[in-house]
Amino acid sequence: MTTRSSEHGPAVPRQDHGAAGHSGPENQAREQLRDAAGDPPASDAGDRMHEAVQAAQELAQESGGFGTPGRPLDRRSPFFVGMAAAAGVAVTIALVELIIHARSVLVLVGLALFIAAGLDPAVTWLTRHGLRRWQAVLVTLAVLLGVLAGFLAAAIPPLAAQTTALIHELPSYLNTLRDHNSQIGKLDAQYHIEDRIRTLLQTKGGSLIGGVLGAGEVVLSTFSSIVVVAVLAIYFLADMPRIKLLAYRLAPHSRRARVILIGDEIFAKVGGFVLGNFVTSVIAGIGTYIWLVIFGVPYPILLSLLVAFLDLIPVIGSTIGGAIVTLVALTVSLPVAIATLGFYIAYRLAEDYFVVPRVMGRTVQVPGAVSVVALLVGGALMGIIGALVAIPAAAALRLFLQEVVFRRLDDS
Repeated sequence: MTTRSSEHGPAVPRQDHGAAGHSGPENQAREQLRDAAGDPPASDAGDRMHEAVQAAQELAQESGGFGTPGRPLDRRSPFFVGMAAAAGVAVTIALVELIIHARSVLVLVGLALFIAAGLDPAVTWLTRHGLRRWQAVLVTLAVLLGVLAGFLAAAIPPLAAQTTALIHELPSYLNTLRDHNSQIGKLDAQYHIEDRIRTLLQTKGGSLIGGVLGAGEVVLSTFSSIVVVAVLAIYFLADMPRIKLLAYRLAPHSRRARVILIGDEIFAKVGGFVLGNFVTSVIAGIGTYIWLVIFGVPYPILLSLLVAFLDLIPVIGSTIGGAIVTLVALTVSLPVAIATLGFYIAYRLAEDYFVVPRVMGRTVQVPGAVSVVALLVGGALMGIIGALVAIPAAAALRLFLQEVVFRRLDDS
């Protein structure tokens, strides 16, 4: 071992490794630092870095890892506070921009998650009876596809026949419109319906053609959105337990058990709403079909399917469907139209006070006024999708207020 003095400090010991030129890891790191920095070999900067390299190697040998973290930064320093505030503002702005630009995609993801949460109770019930998760998902999807195939097989032939009959009957409806002795003719004489339609076609013909082309684009976009939602719903349904655990893990460990209980209750409310809403829609469609067949109103299958689809929209869906059916019943006679209007008013009351409370009142537990307000707000924000998810969202918010917010306010 030799020593070599330096003009910049005391003598520093140096090991000679012989003429073979073999060097250890310490000397390799030291030589690299010297080459990069360009300092004298025995400078203070090189010595300090050499000590750091040796300390790192000893620490790696002792701990077998990266050592123990040092003392955290002083979070009260002005620099740290300013940087944290600036980073918080930047992250918030980035999240807002992301939500704005990806709004349509996020709506589809949320709808798929909503559908998966609605089907999860059925899958959970199957898993409790001995099936694995993937088997339960396949059985649930097979049942849904079977119901859809049976529905289409039963509905498409009469629906096509009635649509063709409607096209052939349009000239006779036009003649009835011009006949001032009929009910529709009297309405035309009073409100000039035919003249308004002719004026609309003459002045807005180009825009109507463009609207038809735009409608084709909407159909294609809607079809692709349905495919995306269906695929995402299947993936979410298969991984629902992992999704729940991931969401629950975001809560602190001391509160995680309570978060799990509240979260499971929210998922149960969503599943109960989806199932109950489907049952009430089926009841509305069957009731409409029976009524139209009894009183000889044309196109009973077409109108009953329309009412069942619109009834999926809570509160106002069956009302809109009833108004459309009443207008069609006016082609039969005025008394039949009045009776049909009375039927839908009675059904609306029965659905609100008997069907809905029994089917999903125990699971959702949302007052009627809250349902209407939630429906209006959801429809204004996201249209039909917002109206569909408004009531379970209101149920989740109500549960959160009761179990978290109100308790803290009462204890404060």
